Amino acid sequence: MSFDPASYVFNQPSAPTAIRASTVLPARRENVELRTGDGHRLVGELALPESGEVKATLITLHPLPTHGGFMDSHVYRKASYRLPALAGIAVLRFNTRGTASPRGTSDGTFEEGIGERLDVEAAVRFAVDRGLPNRWLVGWSFGTELALMYGATEPVASQVEGAILLSPPLHRATDVHLKEWAATGKPLKVLVPEHDDYLQPAGATERFGLVPQARVVGVDGAKHLWVGEKYAGRVLNEIVQEVLPGGSGGTDSGLPQEWDGPVATAHA
Repeated sequence: MSFDPASYVFNQPSAPTAIRASTVLPARRENVELRTGDGHRLVGELALPESGEVKATLITLHPLPTHGGFMDSHVYRKASYRLPALAGIAVLRFNTRGTASPRGTSDGTFEEGIGERLDVEAAVRFAVDRGLPNRWLVGWSFGTELALMYGATEPVASQVEGAILLSPPLHRATDVHLKEWAATGKPLKVLVPEHDDYLQPAGATERFGLVPQARVVGVDGAKHLWVGEKYAGRVLNEIVQEVLPGGSGGTDSGLPQEWDGPVATAHA
C-alpha cells in the first residue's frame, strides 16, 4: 500500500520542540504522479507550506537506485519535513523510473541515466504546471549527474533558476555537460564532503573550474551520504541560503533548531 502523508498525527507540545531527525513539521503534503514523455508514471510527493507564499521550489533528484537511492533518501526526507514550515519552500520528491519506496514504485526500469532525462523533464514540467515559483534542481550523487546532464539544456534550462549538487561523483556527467552549464550562466552550488568516496573538495574545485559561476563548498568531516544530523542540517542550511539569499527566515546561524507549534513523528 502506498504511504499516505496524511497519516502523520500532529500534536501540540506544551513547550518548543527540538527539531530532530524524525521531527515532521506542518505542511500541505500530497501524493503526486508525474508523466514522462515516453508514457511512464512516476510516483512522488509534494510538500507545500501550510500557509503563505511559496518562496522557492526544490525539484529533488535522488541517489543511485541500484545502491539504495530513492525519494526517501534521508536528506530529501528531512527537507520535506522541515523546509515548508521553516522557510516557505516547496519540496518535490519522486522516484525515478523503476525505483521503489514506501510511496510506491515508478514505472519502467533503471536506464543508467539515459532514459532518466525524461524523468527530469517530467518533474520540472509538473512544477511549472502547478505554478510553483523559483524552481531549483537539487541533485545528490547520481542525482547530480542528472542535474548536470539535463539541467542546462532545453526544455529544462529555461524553467529552472539553477542547481545545487550534493556529493557529485562526475562519473556520467562530463566536461561537455559542465561547459553547457557554464554557457547558461545559471548558479551552480556544489557541496563536497571532505571524505567523499568519489570526488573530494580539491578535485571538485579543479573539475568545476570549467564553470566560472560554480561555487564549490567543501564540508569538513562529511562523507558521501551526509550521515548525521550535523551534516544533514548543514546541507539544508546551504540549500536555503542559495535559493533564498537573505530571506530564509532563520538566524545568522541557520534554520531554527526548535519549533513552537504542532509536530509529528516520522514513521519508522
